[in-house]
Amino acid sequence: MTLLINPVIRGFAPDPSMVRVGDWYYVATSSFEWFPTIPIYRSRDLAHWEHAGHVDGAAPGDSLAGVPDSGGIWAPSLSWDGERFWVTYSVVRSVGRPYFDLDTYVSTATEAGGTWSPPRRVASHGFDPALFHDQGRLWLLNLQNDHRPNGERFAGIVITELDRDTLAPVGDTHLLLQHKRLIEGPKLLGREGWYYLLLAEGGTGFDHGVRVARSRSLTGPYELDELPLLTSRDDPSLPLQKAGHAELVETAEGEWLLSHLVARPLRTSHGPRCTLGREGAVQTVSWDADGWPRLRHGGWHPAVEVDVPTTPAQKPEPSGRGGIGWPWSSLRRRPDPDWADTSTRPGWIRLRGRHGPESLWAQSLLAQRITEHHAEAEVTLQASPSTFTQAAGLVLRYSAESYLTLDLTWAESAGEKQQGQQWRGGGRTVLSLVERDESGTRRAAVVDVDTQEPVTLGVTVDGAEARFWYVEHGQRVPIGPVLDFSRLSDDYGSRLRFTGAMAGIHAVDLVDAQFTADFSDFRLVCEPADRRAVSDT
Repeated sequence: MTLLINPVIRGFAPDPSMVRVGDWYYVATSSFEWFPTIPIYRSRDLAHWEHAGHVDGAAPGDSLAGVPDSGGIWAPSLSWDGERFWVTYSVVRSVGRPYFDLDTYVSTATEAGGTWSPPRRVASHGFDPALFHDQGRLWLLNLQNDHRPNGERFAGIVITELDRDTLAPVGDTHLLLQHKRLIEGPKLLGREGWYYLLLAEGGTGFDHGVRVARSRSLTGPYELDELPLLTSRDDPSLPLQKAGHAELVETAEGEWLLSHLVARPLRTSHGPRCTLGREGAVQTVSWDADGWPRLRHGGWHPAVEVDVPTTPAQKPEPSGRGGIGWPWSSLRRRPDPDWADTSTRPGWIRLRGRHGPESLWAQSLLAQRITEHHAEAEVTLQASPSTFTQAAGLVLRYSAESYLTLDLTWAESAGEKQQGQQWRGGGRTVLSLVERDESGTRRAAVVDVDTQEPVTLGVTVDGAEARFWYVEHGQRVPIGPVLDFSRLSDDYGSRLRFTGAMAGIHAVDLVDAQFTADFSDFRLVCEPADRRAVSDT
């Protein structure tokens, strides 16, 4: 037996879809507007997970330019047909509107971390697709969306048979289930003459949960279990909240597991806020006398500590050290040497500035997931901005409306009004601390600095607080006030949010797109209360 501590995949890793292939367990997660698309993790013992690769090419044209924050690639579903991996997912281009404006795709690979086939579009009824392999036949499950006035945005679960070779629909689409409570995220499995339909229920916030329905016939009708399989909505004191969006997986020995998402909220004066986003967790499952799945430890609340039927394995070595591979991520496109260069100055990352931090198109930004409520990021920067339209620095980011930046940039001479007169000469180089939320952008502090030498910037996150600093004469010098890090969360603001807080570096050049900044020794340390986890790049 192995004792695991949930969440097992920590920090921004929502909608975990798990499959077992031999001795390995694989999990695919949503990536939304971030690259690499559809990260895949693997583990032998369910407690220690490593990055195994990603579905390269999942975004058609290798671009998600223009998709809104928390749009892009939603809820990939990973499966195995005995010979190859399959993944299906939706690219969502509208968020919070009657029309989802999405396309659903299918891709395959012989190895999870290998080469994936070019995505092929399939029937796109709604988001959260899944594939079901049944006796050589292939079925596509989906949420149905009724965009019409007075229609139900979550109008039930449908299933369509696909031709395994062409992926074209075969026969009619069947309505499996409608429910008065919001249901999505369908997953289907067969066991002992029953077809079991797992459903995410109640939305992906604090009312999230998992319900199960079953039928003797694949196309229904389906009967809902009276009890939830998993939820934390009835107890706000639980350390793991938002439990839902699950998948059942059978071990080689015939035991059962449940992969699902959770969140670890901060308790703030504004209510609970989940800065780390939604994360991946695992529970053990048994089947009751009536043939319904139940959490093995009883009830329906997610457990933090779980004994799983595996042999303990060593914790894998962190991957992606050096360069700009994993764990680095970029917005809406993969990193391109044209704007993210590691060859010109060995040991440094040179970013060429492009759009600003609120662009949906061409940001020069690299970031890594923050995985714990206590974290510290640090980087050394060398650049010579000559206009207020050029900047480079350290970023804490959730979205275009929630970020904190400490940038090296240009400003007018002390006492001079902010009038955009940099072409007249003069001015000074400064560190500018900016916070952005739904109410607007504010400059929290400005400090003069000498750009003859590289400058080291840093930030310390302690729960809901972020304190920025820079290094002068070997000493850390705080800059500006303590800022509210909890605004970089799923739960802040009026818009739907589905990702998680990231720490990284960026460069901006709004006029010429030629300004460059060099970064070295980026360090992100995430320190949980129960054990220490460190990621250095």
